[in-house]
Amino acid sequence: MDKSATRYNVQLYIYDLSRGMARSLSPIMLGKQLDGIWHTAIVAYGDEFFFGGEGISSCSPGGTMLGPPDTVVELGETEVSEEIFMDYLSSLGESTYRGDRYRLFEHNCNTFTNEVAQFLTGRPIPSYITDLPSEVLSTPFGQILRPILDSIHIAPPGGNVINGGRNI
Repeated sequence: MDKSATRYNVQLYIYDLSRGMARSLSPIMLGKQLDGIWHTAIVAYGDEFFFGGEGISSCSPGGTMLGPPDTVVELGETEVSEEIFMDYLSSLGESTYRGDRYRLFEHNCNTFTNEVAQFLTGRPIPSYITDLPSEVLSTPFGQILRPILDSIHIAPPGGNVINGGRNI
């Protein structure tokens, strides 16, 4: 490996969309404890990248209406150049991660950050985040809510859509 290669820090920003309500209401509503309803983003190359109903977006770190993250996880470093990363995101934005492909339970911001984290660092995001949809759906109330929740598209305001947000 080339010792002179430039390395870039990669972080996972974690936001609790429920602002703490999931922790207190989940035992009553779902019969199990959830610590939060997670939205995640990858921070690298000086920007925050995330996926939602608009497609892939970016902003300055903590620059969406969600404000600063509840938690920051250091995912490690990457030698992938910013140019290669932006080409990769552009490719994802035209295919797998177009806005119309967003699904709250199966294909969401956490699916995106997990894939991007593995591309950049070779490591996934924490499983408590990726396991959340199946935890909710494993409950009777989760099954009742599913048709309603499936229609929700989360797109935190404040980001710039990468690839013009084209719906193909």
